[in-house]
Amino acid sequence: MPRQSISFSKPNDEWLKNQVDSEEYSSKSELVNDLIRQARKQQIQVDWLRAKLDKAETSGFTKDTKEEILRQSKSLLNG
Repeated sequence: MPRQSISFSKPNDEWLKNQVDSEEYSSKSELVNDLIRQARKQQIQVDWLRAKLDKAETSGFTKDTKEEILRQSKSLLNG
């Protein structure tokens, strides 16, 4: 696995240290990798939503209710 050297602000370093000290994670590296995985997953969801919005803007109007649209969107986001 590639190694990187990064610097953290004091509050961020303290937060990372507290997470490791609470045994939520075994190391700062594990925690940072988990945060990156979460951010990547969130970016996929944001990209999907943007694509849906772009498509909706060009497709015209729908007869679906806002509740139906919300249900469909949640279903697709949750896989």
